[in-house]
Amino acid sequence: MRSAFVDEMKQAMKAGDKARLGAIRLIIAALKEKDIEARGAGRTEASPEEILGMMQKMIKQRQESAEVYDKGGRPELAAAERAEIAVISGFLPAQMGEDEVKAAIAAAIAATGAASMKDMGKVVGDLRAKFAGRMDFGKASALVKAALGG
Repeated sequence: MRSAFVDEMKQAMKAGDKARLGAIRLIIAALKEKDIEARGAGRTEASPEEILGMMQKMIKQRQESAEVYDKGGRPELAAAERAEIAVISGFLPAQMGEDEVKAAIAAAIAATGAASMKDMGKVVGDLRAKFAGRMDFGKASALVKAALGG
């Protein structure tokens, strides 16, 4: 995955695609920060799961910024944020559909033996371990809560 960022950056440079190049450089910079954080924790570099989480966080930040720009009457800035979202999303694995998410939640509930809302953390933890980068955990948490009767 790391080499894909550099390869894509080189292609964007050759193509003169400044918007894509800027977004990829932001990803690489965030990745370097994650690696420094990992070294502080005694590891050599960030894990693939941490990288996926980082990119999902970047997307969420840009979605929030785009909403603020839309409300503030700045559609050109909102469009720039959405363009960055598209670039970052291109590096993420395909997102699971709602039916797949519901099936994964049912399997996680069965695997963890969850019976009530007290077990929600176990279920979400199991889902995060298995489906990092492929599932929107904000929506999944609401579905887990509903499945556990919350």
